[in-house]
Amino acid sequence: MPLVKRLFTVEEYHKMAKAGILGEDDRVELLEGEIVQISPIGSRHAACVMRLTELLSQRVVGRAHVRVQNPILLGEHSEPQPDVTLLRRREDFYASSHPRPEDVLLVIEVAETSAAVEREVKAPLYARYGIPEVWVVDLAGGQVEVFRRPSPQGY
Repeated sequence: MPLVKRLFTVEEYHKMAKAGILGEDDRVELLEGEIVQISPIGSRHAACVMRLTELLSQRVVGRAHVRVQNPILLGEHSEPQPDVTLLRRREDFYASSHPRPEDVLLVIEVAETSAAVEREVKAPLYARYGIPEVWVVDLAGGQVEVFRRPSPQGY
């Protein structure tokens, strides 16, 4: 008998956090209905995110928002937390809701040990939701991979 997975919705995921099942310090995100553990942030990773944040913020001030390690809502079953997200400017700074795919201009994922996951799991997810551009900064490989032209099959 094949195993049947029970997938969670974003709403259920939030309820688990409110109920204390998921704590503030849990390094998890919801990807396609599954709660997945994400890698701890090392110093190289943190420094890269800071550099990217500073660089982007200087260039888009007043025209777009730079959001760091905060959720974006991708449908009913996914709420990833990209390292850096460039968003369309909104007067409420997204206080009323997390950004949705149509709000996202660029997603940047920084990977010290998880480049394959970023490339093979998260990038295709972003593509399915029409995120126009994704960068995977592979610290171990010393390269930046740029993905454009999203489709349901990927970039």
